[in-house]
Parts: sequence; C-alpha cells; structure tokens
Amino acid sequence: MFKVLRDWIQRYFSDEEAVVLAVLLFLAFTAVLTLGGMLAPVLAGMVLAYLMQGLVTALERLRLPGGVAVGLVFALFMGVLVLFIVVVLPLLWHQLITLFNELPGMLAKWQSLLLLLPERYPHLVSDEQVLQAIEVARGEIGKFGQWALTFSLSSLPLLVNIMIYLVLVPILVFFFLKDRAMIGRWVSGYLPRERALITRVAEEMNRQIANYIRGKVIEIIICGGVTYIAFIALDLNYAALLALLVGISVVVPYVGAVVVTVPVTLIALFQWGWSDQFIYLMAVYGIIQTLDGNVLVPLLFSEAVNLHPVAIICAVLLFGGLWGFWGVFFAIPLATLFKAVLDAWPRQEPVVAPLL
Repeated sequence: MFKVLRDWIQRYFSDEEAVVLAVLLFLAFTAVLTLGGMLAPVLAGMVLAYLMQGLVTALERLRLPGGVAVGLVFALFMGVLVLFIVVVLPLLWHQLITLFNELPGMLAKWQSLLLLLPERYPHLVSDEQVLQAIEVARGEIGKFGQWALTFSLSSLPLLVNIMIYLVLVPILVFFFLKDRAMIGRWVSGYLPRERALITRVAEEMNRQIANYIRGKVIEIIICGGVTYIAFIALDLNYAALLALLVGISVVVPYVGAVVVTVPVTLIALFQWGWSDQFIYLMAVYGIIQTLDGNVLVPLLFSEAVNLHPVAIICAVLLFGGLWGFWGVFFAIPLATLFKAVLDAWPRQEPVVAPLL
C-alpha cells in the first residue's frame, strides 16, 4: 500500500512546479470556501471588471490613452447601473408585489380547477389525490408567506448590505480596470521564477473565465430582452419579472430552462386558460429557448473547451453546493480550469522493469 502511494506521489508530484501549483490551487479554493461571503463584493467587482476589460482593450487599440479608455468604460458602467436602479428595479419590485398580492386568488382558481379533475378523469385522478395536492400547495404558499414576512422584518440589514455593494463594487471595478497591470505584477512577485506550468494554466484560466463571463452576460441580456419583448407583445402579466427569470435561468445549463418554464406556464394558464393565446405564448417561448440553445450558445461559446453534459451538471451541483450563486455561475469555467490543470499536469512515466 505504501509503495503504491509512494509511486503515485513520485509520478504526479515529482515536478516542483506541480507541487507549487497544487498548493496555490488549494489555498485559493480554501480562501473562497471560507471567506467567500466576506469577499463577495471583491468577487462581484472582478466579474464586472472581466466583463468590461474587452471594451477597454478595444478602445486602447483605437489609440486612446489607457486612462481615457478606462474612464469612458467606467462612465458607461455607471450609466447602466443608474438606469437599472431608477427604471428596471422599481418595475420588477412593483410586479413582484402585485404577484404576491394575487397569489391567494390564483390558489383559489387552481383549487377549483383541480376539484374538477376527478369528475372528468375518474380513472386517473381521485379525490384524495386532489385534496393532498391542495394541502401541499397551501403549505408551500404558507411557507412563502412566512418567508416574505421574515424578509420584510429583516429588510433593514439587507438594505444596508445593498448600499455597501453599491458603494464598494463600483470602486473595486474602477481600480481593477485602472490598475490591472500593477495588480498582475504584484501577484507575480510572490510566485516562483520558474513557473512555466503555472503561467500556462493561468493563461488558460484567464481566457476561459473572461470568455465565459462576457458570453454569459451577453446571453442573459439577449434572452431576457427578447423574452421581455415577446411577453409584452403577447400582453402577458408580470412580463418583466418572468423575463428576468428567463435571463437568469441561462446561468444553470439544462436545469435552468426547465425550472423557469414552470412559472411561465402557470401564470399564462392563470391569465388565459387553455386558449389560443396560451398556445401562441408557449410556441414563442419554445422558439426562444431553442434558438438560445442551438444558435446563441454556439456563437458565444465557440472558443470554450468542450465539456460533457454530465461533467457540466456535476460541476453545477458541486460548486453550487459549495459557493451558492457564484459557484453555479462559475461552474463551467471552474470545470474547464480543472480539465486544463489535468491536461497540463506533468507526469513521470513509471519505469517498467525489463523482462528476463
């Protein structure tokens, strides 16, 4: 047993750079796992800086000074942030409050529809099953009401946290953009001089994460925007809230599209029932989801390393369970990083004794 362990260590950790890379990865994952909550503003600032770095580089290629390019991109970022706070956020809040107020009426309507099922389909649905479904729905609505009450009572600390984010994140974004070269040199100063393996993995990680963040944000904006226009054109209630859910759902591959279909379908059924308008809505929604998966995603992520769907789902479950939303968001680039480390990891081939 000890010989097998010694041979394995000799094969995979005989290179000094491999040991250093393993230690750095362990420290980075431990820091994020234990300090992720406290470092959340920094992580958000890094994500936004990654998103805008491409635009800064494009402006610098047009021979604009670096400070001017950073200033223009940061001004654009602040304008979009103010527009979101002033226009989009009040609309979403109003629709959320309206939906919460209409939930009891929606539950009563669904209850009356469910009670008709045993009469129409007595061989498939029984009265006991319908009553159990109604009790489960009431329990879930009650839990949601308790959560909303608790949320309203504890909203003051949440508002303080939001104000902290609104102050800290723009400052962090500005300095990440302005001093990116200086920060890179500072980090490099603490790394060993012989770091070909670390550099190769870092370049691959930087390329993958930057491409993924930009592509995913563009996908969220396009899917959410097109869905909002379609829902408004079809006069669906809570169009902005549902479009936001559809946009956010693209963060979770495969599962997100299935989950967000449930509220879209339920609200459309509550509004129109089994009518032509409902069929039109579901057809348009299905077309949007199909175009996203078969056209938009290949265009945006053509440079990404191919990962098997099972690997993607496992990465989402693992990193989402460890780091919540940010783990889900970064699941694919982290899985790609893991694959890049495995591909670049130096190995010492075992010595095979000659046959006598």
